[in-house]
Amino acid sequence: MNDLPVVDVGIIGGSGYTGAELLRLCALHPELRVRVATGDSQAGTAAAALYPSLAAAHPDLVFERYSPELVDGLELVFVALPHGASQDLMPELVDRVGHVVDLAADFRLQDADLYPQWYGEPHKVPELLERFAYGLPELYRAEILAAEHVATPGCYPTAASLALAPLVRAGAIEPHGIVVDAASGVSGAGRPPKPSTTFCAVDEDFTAYGLLDHRHTPEMEQVLGATVLFTPHLAPMNRGILATCYARPTGDVDTEALLALQRQAYADEPFVVVTDGSPSTKATLGSNCAHVTARFDPRTGWVVAIAAIDNLTKGASGAAVQCANLLLELPETAGLPTVGVYP
Repeated sequence: MNDLPVVDVGIIGGSGYTGAELLRLCALHPELRVRVATGDSQAGTAAAALYPSLAAAHPDLVFERYSPELVDGLELVFVALPHGASQDLMPELVDRVGHVVDLAADFRLQDADLYPQWYGEPHKVPELLERFAYGLPELYRAEILAAEHVATPGCYPTAASLALAPLVRAGAIEPHGIVVDAASGVSGAGRPPKPSTTFCAVDEDFTAYGLLDHRHTPEMEQVLGATVLFTPHLAPMNRGILATCYARPTGDVDTEALLALQRQAYADEPFVVVTDGSPSTKATLGSNCAHVTARFDPRTGWVVAIAAIDNLTKGASGAAVQCANLLLELPETAGLPTVGVYP
């Protein structure tokens, strides 16, 4: 019998893809109950009408226009708004509810001076940055447990960081000149249609974008303590990220030693699989797991580290629920699938 209390939560921005994924995961969760979900562009629309996949779990949920009073009495609120929007409502929100888990980039970077360079404008409330822990539990669990609020990582930094962090932290690879080559499914661009993400634009195409200046670069550098050259790609698939990362070793190393570092780092982590094979996005579809591996190529002298995740689950909403579990002192794995959907 489950003796844990039901926790009422809210989702601000529930009508987007990450919001829909939060609604799916909360429906699987034994303790979290969604009391309110906002979606200003879809206010008055039933969640089941916009996302029929949610009909059985949320038959009566209707998206509402956000107002601060809607979240009164909630223990935790997920904020799943576009980048930049969280800063406008956060000053009032952080002291109105027990905990905030923000899925956007607004509170991920510790250095406020990086926002004008990478996000095009100064941070509006830099004094709030220190109140948010970085929400990658496998690397920052202690910080999350000590915090009131969490900013979950970007999907690309999640994949790259999980592949590389054990190697960087062990001093096995050089922290300068790391190359991250990663491809994402189209859902990473969000629900609103864009000319570059329509079916005709994406189907039978594979393209790089954000050359040299993608905004996830400083986030990777913050986590890894390294300089990173990051090139993202858009792949013709709905969901998933595959990150292939290259670095120079600091000394003698081989593939088994690299894999041993990853296995040691993630031995007790329920959501990281270290594999001898090559990770694939299909293997992680719908799950909160990351699949990682590493190789050393003695011919060229390069280390290769690879990670695959579902960009909407482990790369966004799954990580948010994982962090919520920690903040609420619930079992960290509650409500989170470890098995992908196949085929």
